[in-house]
Amino acid sequence: MKASVRPGLAVAAGVVAVLAIVALLFGFTVVSTEDEAALTVVFDPVTYVADSWDDIQTVIRDNAVPLADVLNRISPDADGKATTQSLTPVAEELGLITTGEAHVYRVNASGTVTDVDTETSKGTIGLAVDGYEGPIKVRVYVGTRIPSDESSIRDATGFIEFGDFREQTEYGKVAAEINKKVLAGLESLDTESLAGQPVELTGAFTLRTFNQPLIDVSEVYLVPVEIARP
Repeated sequence: MKASVRPGLAVAAGVVAVLAIVALLFGFTVVSTEDEAALTVVFDPVTYVADSWDDIQTVIRDNAVPLADVLNRISPDADGKATTQSLTPVAEELGLITTGEAHVYRVNASGTVTDVDTETSKGTIGLAVDGYEGPIKVRVYVGTRIPSDESSIRDATGFIEFGDFREQTEYGKVAAEINKKVLAGLESLDTESLAGQPVELTGAFTLRTFNQPLIDVSEVYLVPVEIARP
């Protein structure tokens, strides 16, 4: 007399066999409950930047070098360009060089506002920097928006690194949120009244050099973490 096999057990056995074959052919990864929970956490750039903002401002302020010192080390040609080879030693001494080969400078400066341009949301002021009389023009972001690819403050911290994030999108969101913080701190600044006035500021700017032998240095754009009228 043959023993009967219940249909449910037969199906279960079949599923196990199929899973075993799939595992052998393709492999599998066991994910713990804790790891699974970590993977489902949604990154919040607002909270990240809010928690880091004091440290961001402090590291920029404490490591800032005079903007005039940086500009006086850069010698543009007649077209306003300088070689990457000539710029690299300046960045090594006075700034930072990112993994993407951008030269980032944490700077402070005093000077006189030459003009105010708020015709677009990406408003800027021109700055005649004390101690510098060369051809490089300096503009400082003060508008209601900073360009989406501007990451000078994030990169100038030295402690916010791409490897700390799961993807490029998160890294980019941090830069965007930092820029929002910068502009929020300038809301009380009466921008339109600054023309012709002396100011003091601290911030950062970037020269992008990746795969480029000649860099346009005729004009630099600075992102401020603070602007004050002395």
